[in-house]
Amino acid sequence: MTVTERVSERPKQARPGAFQVLRTNFSSTAVSSLETFGRALRSGAHATRVGATDIVRLRFQWHEMLKQAWFLVKVTSIPGMLMAVPFGVIVSVQVGNIVSQLGADTLIGAAGGLGVIKQGAPMATGLLLGGAGAAAIAADLGARAIREEIDAMRVMGVDPVQRLVIPRIAAMLIVAPLINILIIVIGILSGYIVAIAALGVTPGSYWQTFGAFATGIDVWVSLAKSVIFGYLVVIIACQRGMEAKGGPRGVADGVNAAVILSVVGIAVLNTAITQVVTMFFPLRLA
Repeated sequence: MTVTERVSERPKQARPGAFQVLRTNFSSTAVSSLETFGRALRSGAHATRVGATDIVRLRFQWHEMLKQAWFLVKVTSIPGMLMAVPFGVIVSVQVGNIVSQLGADTLIGAAGGLGVIKQGAPMATGLLLGGAGAAAIAADLGARAIREEIDAMRVMGVDPVQRLVIPRIAAMLIVAPLINILIIVIGILSGYIVAIAALGVTPGSYWQTFGAFATGIDVWVSLAKSVIFGYLVVIIACQRGMEAKGGPRGVADGVNAAVILSVVGIAVLNTAITQVVTMFFPLRLA
């Protein structure tokens, strides 16, 4: 028997089908995503514990925190103002058209204001911090990682989480509610201007209905959402930045992953928080 005949008699290996390849890729992606999420949660818990310990022992990096907070304010304040205007206008126009058909023009102030406070402002804050803030933090830490600065800090006995991550977490927790308040004010004012100029609502009725329906719990829930979103964003950005590898492309991949994960996480978390709050405050927030 020749060599060609022996080779032809060997059983041919079946090639995997398209469905099997898709299932394998999906399972590997899901496992990798869960591992990344677990590392982010572990890093966030460690950073929170170390930060609380530093505050008690008076070793907190206040100067670095203020520096990072000012940096976040510079990269998010103007975009936040620009995002607040369309949010307020869209809510007022869409709600105003529906309410006008029902003959209840005086309720535009309540519907538009509550829409901005409860959903528009926290979502805009989260998306803004997840875009500009997460990209800046992931790029900074990623550049330090590929230059081996983080490894050098570990060699010298300096905890990079204590030196780099904790001040950025504290800065984000301070800036997030400030940006949220800024978006609330500008969004409500822009909606008020549209309601007065385009929809023919009187100023007194607008503010009267807004004050009658809006409560303090609405503002506090909005601020709490912004703080939670900011915490999620900074944890993901720090984790993706510090794990960056492979040169400049690795930094770019880390920034891209930080932005995408932040936006998706904010959308999912906002839905969960809204459902939980509606369960406990059905009359005020439903």
